[in-house]
Formats: sequence, C-alpha cells, structure tokens
Amino acid sequence: MKFEIKNDTKKENLIYVFQNTNIRTKWDYEKEDYWFSVVDVIGALTGSDRPRKYWSDLKVKLKNEGSELSENIGQLKMQSKDGKFYNTDVLDTKGILRLIQSVPSPKAEPFKMWLAQVGSERIDETFDPSKAIDRSIMVYKSQGYSDAWIEKRLKGQLHRFQLTDTWKENGISEPTEYGILTNEIYQAWSGMKANQYKKFKELRKESLRDNMSDLEVLLTDIGETATRELAKKYNPNGLEANKIIARKGGNIAKNTRDDLENALGESIITRKNNLNIKYIESSNK
Repeated sequence: MKFEIKNDTKKENLIYVFQNTNIRTKWDYEKEDYWFSVVDVIGALTGSDRPRKYWSDLKVKLKNEGSELSENIGQLKMQSKDGKFYNTDVLDTKGILRLIQSVPSPKAEPFKMWLAQVGSERIDETFDPSKAIDRSIMVYKSQGYSDAWIEKRLKGQLHRFQLTDTWKENGISEPTEYGILTNEIYQAWSGMKANQYKKFKELRKESLRDNMSDLEVLLTDIGETATRELAKKYNPNGLEANKIIARKGGNIAKNTRDDLENALGESIITRKNNLNIKYIESSNK
C-alpha cells in the first residue's frame, strides 16, 4: 500500500495502490469520510482495459433498476495521468461498498464476506450487548492500549452518553445538533472544533479521543461533565440556549487548562497520536 496526500483545502487527495492499480480518493474533513474514484475502483475489481465504458454501462443499468446508489454519485475534480484535473464520478465509503456488491469479480468476494460477517456480528450484538463491549475491548487490546486506558475510555464513553441524554431532555434531537454542541465545548477549551483538532493531530476517520494524551482526555471530560451538570441545573431548551451552556462548560475546562499549562510551562495540546501510519503531504500541481 502507498499513501500520498495532496493539499486541496477542505478535501485532500489520496492515492491508494491496490494490486498495482491506482485508486484516487479525496478525504473530506467536514464529512469525515473518503470519496473514491468509481472508475479506478471498477478498474481494480474487473481488470478491464476500458473501465470508463464498463462504469458507463453499469451506471445506466443501476439507474434503470432504480438503485439508490445512482442517486448518491457525486463529482469531484481529480488529477488524471496527464497531470490535469477533471470532473470524476465519486462515491463515499458506504457507496463504494454497495458498488462492490454490484460488480461480479473474484476480487470483490473478500469485501462481500466481510460485509456479511459485520452484519452477523451486529445482529448478535443486538441480542447480547455485552458482545459489543467485548469486541471493543479486544480491538483496543490488539492496538496496544493498556487495561487502565481501556477502563478510562469506556467510562468516558458512558459519561458521553449521559451528556447526550441530558441534551435530549433539553430539546436536542438531531445528530448535527449534537455535533454543534460538542464543537462549542472543544472550541472553548482547545480553540479548535473537533474536525480541526483531528486535522491538527493528522487524523482522518480515526477517533479523536482515542488519540489524545491523558491530559487532553481529562480536559475533554471536564468540559463535557461541566456542561452536563450545568444543563441539568439550568434546563436550557433548544439549540441556541444549549450552545451557551456548552461554551460555559468548555470554558471551565479552559480555566483548568490554563492553570495546568502555567504550572507545567508548556502546552497541553499536542500533535501526538497513536497511529502506526503517517499521511505524507505534498502540494497540488
């Protein structure tokens, strides 16, 4: 595998080499997902020497069948072999996984088996939620996290649920609203929204909290816990009122950050992460 990043403001190019075939993608920091060049994926799966024709025919077929996939196709400018940028059909990660299921190719089978396995695991977890907890613990252990860290992480997740439950009681129901309020907390104590913080740490789809230092996690917990307790006391209703409370909770964490940094003589916020890969940046031509 080879990774190459090319700056493109909020979206960044990534070339993923799959069995000697380049697959162009773009990372969208706002959406926090990849956009994949459909033609490149088709070429990698089919080995066709005319992947554009293959995709053109398949796109017509999907549209005639009324497939939802055809409605989710977008276009982004991507660099071609001649060095120029052209509008290119793209799909996000979910769309590409659906596309793979529509392409008769031996190379698609591992993806299909994986999808079936994931579906089976999620059904099992619905009947026995402890399986989901066990799976999370095993994933963290496989990535080298200590038992103490895992315990704190699971407790932090519980506290997060308590916060979102409080927001729900105060008139917050949309996922986008949860994101807005979370950003108010992060912005207040760190000076960055969550997606900006992830970019600062050179993260993409990875969890921000999983890549924080102990002190960064502490400040996040303080901000969210303070926001929860303030919201329970003052019962703000609706997004705007809850944004004011979220900023107050974040400012409490900011005061703690200032005291700690004054005592330590250095910034608590760090670019360090727990990734075992590094995205390499270069500029567009």
